Amino acid sequence: MTDAGREFAPSAKPRLLRGVRLKHDEVRGGYILLAPERVVRADPIAVAVLQRCDGIRSFADIVDELCAVYKGDRERIENDVRVLLVDLFTKRMIGI
Repeated sequence: MTDAGREFAPSAKPRLLRGVRLKHDEVRGGYILLAPERVVRADPIAVAVLQRCDGIRSFADIVDELCAVYKGDRERIENDVRVLLVDLFTKRMIGI
């Protein structure tokens, strides 16, 4: 596991970094993640995760909420959320 992956302990509180925002793109009919000089298209699952990255909810809280909403396997949901957040962390789009 990468160093960033280890940082997403259950108590970690991910948040979008300053200058990064999740925005609905009416032209393309979806959401995008805007950062200085970067735009990343966010699929519906990424949007569900990112909307919960408010710096208040912990990683465990986010996973719990997604498990309740999507009624999926907790281990799989936790892994998918971790992979997404680690990727965005390494791109310096979210912090913990």
